[in-house]
Amino acid sequence: MDDKILSIYCLCDDLLKALSHREDPQCQMSDAEIMTTAIIATYCFGGNYAQACRFLQLPQYFPDMLSKSQFNRRLHRLTDRFVQLFQCLSRTWKDLNTESIYVIDSYPIAVCDNYRIRRSRIYQNEQYRGYIPSKRRYFYGLRIHIMITQNGQPVEAFLMPGGVADVDALKVYEFDLPEHSTIYADKAYNEYKTEDLLEELCEITLSPLRKKNSKRAVPGYVAYLQHYYRKRVETAGSLIERTLPKSIHAVTAKGFELKVFLFVLAYSVSFF
Repeated sequence: MDDKILSIYCLCDDLLKALSHREDPQCQMSDAEIMTTAIIATYCFGGNYAQACRFLQLPQYFPDMLSKSQFNRRLHRLTDRFVQLFQCLSRTWKDLNTESIYVIDSYPIAVCDNYRIRRSRIYQNEQYRGYIPSKRRYFYGLRIHIMITQNGQPVEAFLMPGGVADVDALKVYEFDLPEHSTIYADKAYNEYKTEDLLEELCEITLSPLRKKNSKRAVPGYVAYLQHYYRKRVETAGSLIERTLPKSIHAVTAKGFELKVFLFVLAYSVSFF
């Protein structure tokens, strides 16, 4: 545990120094310590900042821990730094992925139970009502759209309303990948126009599982590879969901989205 805390702190501190990040000299707790506490909260305490703060307030860690309100204010000011940390790790995972094989998928994150939708104060729109075909039930909240390497390391992630279809989320991906990369996906990502554009402009192959009535059937060995690499992204999704609590406590939409993103970031840091 001590090694993990130390490695996360060093990673955050090195990033802030590389970005020439400036802090108020009167701050008792550094921004690197704030970032470390937030990541440890999602990594070990199910996103409970209060438990992480109490644990890390020990003399050998961060004895000058802030109060709950001060910590939250400082945390939200560092949102962009968390994104930059994720992007820095993403570049590392891309460099290590010499075979240039990637997989994309999405996972539902419910903000509340269906019977509490009318009382939800974080989101109040029908676009957040989504459907989970594998479980045959609806949910209300967001979807994490994620791209991982063949080893499970996330290289791109973003949040969309739960009602947005996976095929529509293809337009949001940056696809900042090396040429001749291959992206595997499930049947929900069948969109011929996007496939052609990626192949023509970026020399990237998007290879989703084909439906029975597809006009672009694939050979058997390609279908085998599609199913094989699909298991990788499903494993990554299950590992992220395992760290998620049954309900994510948040007061605002920004707070909820930050917590969800921190779970993806903590998963990425676990490979470090």
